[in-house]
Amino acid sequence: MARYTESVCKVCRREGAKLFFKAERCYTDKCAFERRAYAPGQHGQGRGKVSEYALQLREKQKVKRVYGLMESQFRLTFADAERSKGITGENLISLLERRLDNVLYRTGMAGSRTQARLMVTHGYIRINGRKVDIPSFRVRLNDVIEVTDKRKKEARIADNIKAAESRHGIPEWLNLDKDNLKAKVVRLPRREDTTLPMHEQLIVELYSK
Repeated sequence: MARYTESVCKVCRREGAKLFFKAERCYTDKCAFERRAYAPGQHGQGRGKVSEYALQLREKQKVKRVYGLMESQFRLTFADAERSKGITGENLISLLERRLDNVLYRTGMAGSRTQARLMVTHGYIRINGRKVDIPSFRVRLNDVIEVTDKRKKEARIADNIKAAESRHGIPEWLNLDKDNLKAKVVRLPRREDTTLPMHEQLIVELYSK
């Protein structure tokens, strides 16, 4: 599957927000967005007023890139949100938050969502005792996510959790057992559980045209 392979720091600058693609680096003065908080390119500092459509598109692109989805994956996720009961925008956020790679990042077991995807594809993770190697796997209520026994001794994972607790905390919908590197879904995520500054209604309006 095709993946974005260029500088992810340019993505943060283009979207006008820190999207925390590089774990530790994003919290230091080496962060490209901290040094140049304007869009990349020759005319990055001189862009004027944008249209309503442009705002909607930028919001969709931002959310899609944060969670690491390709366009087709994002459209399918939006379609699932639209079919589900409730408010479409809130359903979309809940479905994105329930992705396995995002769960690992939110619990701190991975320093970034990119790192989380690598952990999953390399066989680090089990759900309810069974190994899962699909980053887009959606966790459900009462699912137990844990690091395999072979990988539990890696100091990097414990360091990631410690850093996550001090920076953004562990979301209330996940119960983390730090000693055993295990997390349980105690309820489904809600709109207020996301840490990403997001205007999901713009995405709904974009796909409703």
